[in-house]
Amino acid sequence: MFSIEPIPGNPWPHDMMIRVDDDMQSLLELLWVREAWQLHPLGDDLPPALIDTPTAVAPAVRRSAPTSEWEAAWTHVWEEALQHAGTTPSPDLFERLQAAPNGSPDRARLLRELVGPSWREEIGDDAFTEGAEQWMQAQFERRARRSPAGLEAQPERLSLEALIEAWKCGLTTVVQIPCRGAFTRRIGPHAILVTVGTRADPERYTEALRIFC
Repeated sequence: MFSIEPIPGNPWPHDMMIRVDDDMQSLLELLWVREAWQLHPLGDDLPPALIDTPTAVAPAVRRSAPTSEWEAAWTHVWEEALQHAGTTPSPDLFERLQAAPNGSPDRARLLRELVGPSWREEIGDDAFTEGAEQWMQAQFERRARRSPAGLEAQPERLSLEALIEAWKCGLTTVVQIPCRGAFTRRIGPHAILVTVGTRADPERYTEALRIFC
């Protein structure tokens, strides 16, 4: 929400703009790969399991894949993708992308700047089975079926006081992942990562927003 001038009686600051991204493909793909292939990557700060557990890849298929290499690579790809999720795109990025010729090195560079690191780019497509497409589609349909809440029932409205304070500290982006429990992280100077459950609970969301400052 954003307006040029203050709106009388509206508690939302007229110049506060918050972006909520609950469909970041690079993060969803990494989470699917980890669980569908039953990888156990090492790391001290990895996200919890998905709420909607993917169907596991068949054991025979898994035995023939380089899962040990994938397991070793997973953590650093996640960290790179998460770091990119916490960045703010240049205001003129889309304009420069549209102006760049198709197939040119400049267009490829701008696309990577927009999309950021991903499993497909760094490791390849071999891990993605038909099950990945089905799981992604199911997530999309679940979000589409979700009854739209009225303006005053939006999570950001229900935790508005904490959101305003976080915005004053620089918050512009909330990234949501469909994982269980709580996993709140400040992922950049202007972004925070939360789980779907945290954002859906006003008390937990308020607590999460308060860690930003």
